[in-house]
Amino acid sequence: MSGRPEHQAPPEIFYSEDEARKYTRNTRMIEIQLTMAERAVELLCLPEDQPCHIIDLGCGSGLSGETLTEQGHTWTGIDISSAMLNVAKEKEVEGDLLLGDLGQGLPFRAGAFDGAISISALQWLCNADQRTHNPAKRLYKFFSSLYSCLSRGSRAVFQFYPENSSQVELITSQAMKAGFTGGLVVDYPNSTKAKKFFLCLMTGGQQPLPAALGVDSKEGAANHVAFSQKRDRTKQLRSGKAPKKSRDWILEKKERRRRQGKETRDDSKFTGRKRPSHVW
Repeated sequence: MSGRPEHQAPPEIFYSEDEARKYTRNTRMIEIQLTMAERAVELLCLPEDQPCHIIDLGCGSGLSGETLTEQGHTWTGIDISSAMLNVAKEKEVEGDLLLGDLGQGLPFRAGAFDGAISISALQWLCNADQRTHNPAKRLYKFFSSLYSCLSRGSRAVFQFYPENSSQVELITSQAMKAGFTGGLVVDYPNSTKAKKFFLCLMTGGQQPLPAALGVDSKEGAANHVAFSQKRDRTKQLRSGKAPKKSRDWILEKKERRRRQGKETRDDSKFTGRKRPSHVW
């Protein structure tokens, strides 16, 4: 049997009570999930300093939702595993939680969300766990309902683990059929451990894809440092990050804007330095 979770059992069965609780105890799992969630939110290119309403698709125990809350956004999470949602409730996450099968479509009004993220869930829709399941039809039902409930001009970002190129083609073809534009962003393509796939979908017509991290040796070296720093930050999630408006906070924000292709002032020794007050 394949070692991939989606080949072992349907998600509502695989993520049992025991498996769900691993996500609250396994530090490594938490770090990886939070790192990928931060990157997914970054790829959404949300307006700066503006709270948005985001849907977390396959929200699980609420780890990615914690990243959204931390960045000042409200969110609604949907997942097929009642056990995972129970863990999220026990943790008293800030988001609204809904039990549901993504392959049956999303039950939300048109334009309800400013963006969508999904961590490690999309590949599950490629399986036919029941006789009535047709992966292509389920993917189209999911993407078409997602397109409807997103505001125009918004994005959806999926971190996922494709099994092969045929699976990528199946997913992207159904997304484009539903009206999305966009494509695949592969971070650290030459790294076995750091390589991550992000499907970036857009509702407002064709737009340039965000730059991938680590796409050449020079950029890869610089971004590897950023990747390591991000992992360090996840370890300190509950012990507190850089205070808002501090030098580290400002540098992180500027680096994020640069990766999104936005005009950003150069760093200097004065970056983040508190200006003296003037008495007139």
